[in-house]
Amino acid sequence: MQMINNDSSKKILAAYFSHSGNTRVIAEQIKKIIGCEIFEIKPINVYPNAYQAVVDQAKKEINANYKPPLTVNLETIDSYDMIFIGSPNWWSTIAPPVATFLTAFDFNGKVIIPFITHEGSRMGRSVSDIKKMCPTASVVDEHSFRGSSVKNAQNEVIDWLKGIKY
Repeated sequence: MQMINNDSSKKILAAYFSHSGNTRVIAEQIKKIIGCEIFEIKPINVYPNAYQAVVDQAKKEINANYKPPLTVNLETIDSYDMIFIGSPNWWSTIAPPVATFLTAFDFNGKVIIPFITHEGSRMGRSVSDIKKMCPTASVVDEHSFRGSSVKNAQNEVIDWLKGIKY
């Protein structure tokens, strides 16, 4: 896979949370295509594997506006100009660990590019929620990927990145 030429003066990060592995696949493809740094957002308490249990926990956390503590966080995002933010679509929004990450930093003047994995619900209100959490950032060029198709989504990722010129 050939890297897309990007503005080498811009430092780019792909930060993501992945419960089932789908969002990780897209984040790794972004890294491979544009040559950015990557950071996995991991909550201290791992979500259950059983589908209904994780659905119930996610709904409860989102409704309570709960932001789970993370195992590790970046020292700073100051050196990054663009941040790709990846999350599964949980109850029409980003997963709570991503909300923890987004509210931990000042994204003033940063460009945030959301990518969401889903099984039919697309972006939901993820973009508007990210804009509320990061009101001084530019949230642009979002894209959603069907989770069950991520392993074959390389061309879709390439087309998306070419379309946004990164």
